[in-house]
Amino acid sequence: MSWNTCCRSVRNVLCSSLLFKDVEIHIHRTVILLFVLYGSETWSFTFREAHRLRVFENMLLRGIFGSKKEVFTGEWRKLHNEQLHDMYSAPDIIRVNQLRRMRWAGRVARMRENRKCI
Repeated sequence: MSWNTCCRSVRNVLCSSLLFKDVEIHIHRTVILLFVLYGSETWSFTFREAHRLRVFENMLLRGIFGSKKEVFTGEWRKLHNEQLHDMYSAPDIIRVNQLRRMRWAGRVARMRENRKCI
């Protein structure tokens, strides 16, 4: 199952106007982020993967927050990435991945030399 498959499976829920934004953000954090970042501690992380993760997260956040109506012109436009992350008010997906990698590296560093492997 890929990232986009995960996104498509919850798209109807995330793009629903019946849910509060807080609920949609909670689903994003608890379901999608955990699925996408599963095992990411051991990835060889390159700039290409970082870019793809950022694009994926921005796509999901645009689905959650929608468009913005300009006050003066009355036209609808997409939110800029900075505006999305200001509204999201949580670390971006790259930062979450870095924190997970550091936590995993700490666990590996604390392992004893003579531990039993199963």
